[in-house]
Amino acid sequence: MNKLQKIFTRCCQENRAALIIFCSCGYPDMESSEQAIETAINAGADIIELGVPFSDPMADGSIIRKASEVAIRNGATLPKILDMAERLSKRHPETGFILFSYMNILYNYGLEKICRKLPEIGLDGILAVDLPLEEKEELAKPCQENGLHLIALVSPATPLERARKIMSEASGFVYSINVCGVTGVRDLQQQEIVEHLAVLKAHSTVPIAAGFGINDAQAAQRLSQIADGVIVGSAFIKILSGKGEFSQRLEAAREFIADLAKNVRRQP
Repeated sequence: MNKLQKIFTRCCQENRAALIIFCSCGYPDMESSEQAIETAINAGADIIELGVPFSDPMADGSIIRKASEVAIRNGATLPKILDMAERLSKRHPETGFILFSYMNILYNYGLEKICRKLPEIGLDGILAVDLPLEEKEELAKPCQENGLHLIALVSPATPLERARKIMSEASGFVYSINVCGVTGVRDLQQQEIVEHLAVLKAHSTVPIAAGFGINDAQAAQRLSQIADGVIVGSAFIKILSGKGEFSQRLEAAREFIADLAKNVRRQP
């Protein structure tokens, strides 16, 4: 059983969804970013999505987009992020780590090279935001050869037959996008999302994690009743980008994630 399987199995045994936190690596700088990820793990995150800043993040809303711009200005690079990830994975060997990136960055580093590197430093998979199903083999093959999960994405706009095809080839977990559009904090039509998740779960052989737009513990609690994992990103970054000293923002982020962790437990 690999690490992600162990995490989802443990969460199921504890009658809760896995808490997955997206972090903008290098925001506001590399040192602070590492502190934020450490804080997220200690507050209850089961899996960390390591967001690699990109100059044209087409899937990201304003909060993560601005964080990426700041991170790039302050010198965040993929090699620095991998160094940080190695330190974090050594300190937290039971936490799942997914590299969340756009394909341009991966191409620049080298697909086979990155797939060899990630298992060496304790990472579990890659989520390539802009990699379509029809072109996934060039990344799927080196992932499989190196024991990495290639995390699949489906959205409410994905036809069921296509979603079934995507999920039939999925590894690790499926990222179910709650809404059409970019990431960000928003009001969710939760009943529609719950119904969509139920359909996906009926056709998937791997866990289903729900993300995009989850802004508070109430939304996380509702989705955790059906989803195997709950993904939060923009709301976490929004707190880190607030006013006051960074230590104060970090404490607010810790409280937010601890509250999420308490509320992803399922009702008896």
